[in-house]
Amino acid sequence: MEASAKLTFARISPRKTRLVVDMIRGREIQSALNILKFSPQPSAKLISNLLRSAVANAEQKGVSDVDSLYVKTIYVNAGTVLKRFLPRAMGRASKIRKPTSHIHVVLSDTK
Repeated sequence: MEASAKLTFARISPRKTRLVVDMIRGREIQSALNILKFSPQPSAKLISNLLRSAVANAEQKGVSDVDSLYVKTIYVNAGTVLKRFLPRAMGRASKIRKPTSHIHVVLSDTK
């Protein structure tokens, strides 16, 4: 049985988030949570909360053994980009791009 969770409009760059996501793809839940716990990247905490949410969704669906779950698929898509301007010298302006991410995770209990 599969369970999924998604986090949309996370205020972190997809490129930075993919570095963390690649570390836990295909791993068991407990192993993935341990990796995220000791990872220094800011996106690790977001992904850790997302995994816990997916495990809770699996419990609600009635998965027989929650400890046997593993990360079947996890991917990051780019969300909308918040565009801001910063005033500069001589009447000019600089663009500031604030990217967002959409993170999707699917857990499964059978390999």
